[in-house]
Amino acid sequence: MSEVQSDKHSLLDQEGEAAADYLEGLLDIADLDGDIDIDVEGSRAMISIVEAKSGDLSDLVGDNGEVLDAIQELTRLAAARETGERSRLMLDIAGFRAQRRADLVGLAKIAIAEAQRTAAPVSMNPMTPFERKIVHDAVAEAGLVSASEGDEPQRRVVIRVS
Repeated sequence: MSEVQSDKHSLLDQEGEAAADYLEGLLDIADLDGDIDIDVEGSRAMISIVEAKSGDLSDLVGDNGEVLDAIQELTRLAAARETGERSRLMLDIAGFRAQRRADLVGLAKIAIAEAQRTAAPVSMNPMTPFERKIVHDAVAEAGLVSASEGDEPQRRVVIRVS
């Protein structure tokens, strides 16, 4: 590993530790049980709060992940305060994002098949930037092209054969 890669990995480790400390405090305040896993994938710290046997973390996820998104932003701010660098960490709580990723890949595969079958553009429902990125990756992996169209919050992925 080069010195630059080592420094970046060290910064991501520091970011993950700062995020975990913040989240442990949040769990204590909310009197919730959960285990915190820290990982680094590519150029991002990945933090997961996993439900303990006696815990229910659904309130930290909220409807459609809105509370999770807010906690992620607060955690990014806490990590940035600690490291002095902008944080891009991803937070998952109780497997919500992992399940959402799997669901989106499934929806993307259906839309990809439709685009291939009809050779016509297929427009998907509006999604968050996180969700669109997952779909764009699935489309690229299938060898098709995609673009985000529209304005937030109605921005959507359109899939084309080429």
